[in-house]
Amino acid sequence: MNIKLIFLCAVALMVMAPAFSHADDNFANVDDEDDIEDGTIETEEEEEILVPKAEYQRPIPSGDTHFHEPFDTRAEFLKRWVQSQAKKDGAEDSVAKYDGVWDISEPKDSLIRNDLGLILKSKAKHHAIAAKLDKPFHFNGKPFIVQYEVKFENGMDCGGAYIKLLTKTDDLNLKMLTDKTPYTIMFGPDKCGNDHKLHFIFRHKHPKTGEFEEKHAERPSAKLDTYFTDRKTHLYTLIVNPDNSYEVKVDNSVVSSGNLLENFSPPVNPPKEIEDPNDKKPADWDEREKIPDPDATKPDDWDESEPATIVDEDAVMPDGWLEDEEVYIPDASATKPDDWDDEMDGEWEAPRVDNPACQNAPGCGPWEKPSIPNPKYKGAWKPPVIDNPNYKGQWAPRRIPNPNYFEDSTPYKMTPIGAVGLELWSMTDNIVFDNFIIADNLSVVEDFAAITWEMKNLQERAADSAGSWWYALKSSAEEQPWLWAVYLVVLLLPVVLLSVWLCPRAGPVKPEDIDAHKKKFDDPSPDDTIEEEEEEEDSAPKEKEEEEEKDTKAGGDGAQDETEEADGEK
Repeated sequence: MNIKLIFLCAVALMVMAPAFSHADDNFANVDDEDDIEDGTIETEEEEEILVPKAEYQRPIPSGDTHFHEPFDTRAEFLKRWVQSQAKKDGAEDSVAKYDGVWDISEPKDSLIRNDLGLILKSKAKHHAIAAKLDKPFHFNGKPFIVQYEVKFENGMDCGGAYIKLLTKTDDLNLKMLTDKTPYTIMFGPDKCGNDHKLHFIFRHKHPKTGEFEEKHAERPSAKLDTYFTDRKTHLYTLIVNPDNSYEVKVDNSVVSSGNLLENFSPPVNPPKEIEDPNDKKPADWDEREKIPDPDATKPDDWDESEPATIVDEDAVMPDGWLEDEEVYIPDASATKPDDWDDEMDGEWEAPRVDNPACQNAPGCGPWEKPSIPNPKYKGAWKPPVIDNPNYKGQWAPRRIPNPNYFEDSTPYKMTPIGAVGLELWSMTDNIVFDNFIIADNLSVVEDFAAITWEMKNLQERAADSAGSWWYALKSSAEEQPWLWAVYLVVLLLPVVLLSVWLCPRAGPVKPEDIDAHKKKFDDPSPDDTIEEEEEEEDSAPKEKEEEEEKDTKAGGDGAQDETEEADGEK
């Protein structure tokens, strides 16, 4: 068999093997229609899980915490968490109520069996739910660490997954949680359109006025978009230290860090001096840096009456100019609309279109000589500009000491935290929250992540390794559909090139190719065949004569034997 043909078939089988494999799996998973009817087979299209599921084990913190929530059971969730029954101020009645749906269940693509999470199930609604801390957090010299997991099962179009650490007050009512409920820190991911954010906002209390002002951390320099699109579980961590330093981590990697006194807008401490609001600019203050020369005069020969352009008297009409043709003519194919009312709309006229007779002509209609720049034109005379001897610069009000100035050297000492809440609006559903923890010991939080998120991450990375090439290609093509065409070209091009290279060439056989083949394999040529036939014809008579001689000789010997035998008898 042709070795090239065998190789080509092997390549084709390698290309088609994945498709056959998936087809076999599909037939193996469904024995008959009864399995679908009785509900034992999922008929919805789901992501294929290529790794075995791990068994869930309740995570227990290695040390003291102010709050931790792994969402083990629905019963514990209902006892601890409170869904808001309030309405959002300033919103329409149809969307003002916080009636977004929350659920405690296992995520649809979970790789850990019975690992439940808090899932935001509805979209285009206001959602609000909260739980009180096991013990309030007071900023009294220990680090503040909050950490939780988020997974966007359907990606994220527009919405948030941030948390609010609610300020501990005597009148804190979780059933009335709204966007106006006081919070100490707001932290977490948020996205709308192409604007990807990771909030860290804290409310700072003015020591003199008692008013609160939001302070926004600088945006992370790291790229955040994949956290919203890859549909993986991500770990968000915020650390605020007593020395005013802070770190923001995603998946245990620092994406932003800084200082509460230096990296927030507006800054914590106001300026020492401000502009005097009562200061006014003097009437004789001259801010003109340049002025017209008061001593300059217009020259006597300066003629301002000459126009900027004049008619070109030397111009002539181009050959072929159609003076009798209009540039635009009524559209002959247009018809008066049936609902046209001459009394209301006026007399109907067909719309005008380009005159086809003018397409190949230099022009149509009355010809006029063009205008050219006037060489005598000088325009209106203006005096030249000189430096202003009375220039004093740009005026600015004087600066005075800021009456509201203060210096807070320890913005770390924020208002105590009494509860954790989620107050969100989202246009995307199936947002999974899990494994909240608030503590003052970093090792406790890291240990908690090791037995929760790191286990999930390990499973997800294993699943990616099992089917990473297909998942990556599919995910990219879902975001940019034109990539399917690229994939098709990339897959087919090698097969086409191999076919061209391996398959025999079509078309007429060249004589030199026949000669080369005969030399290589020692095939007989036509001349050789003719010579062999002639040799056979020449040798045929000779062979006949030799046979006759043999027969004659054999006959003579026989006669001699008979004679000898007769003599003996006598």
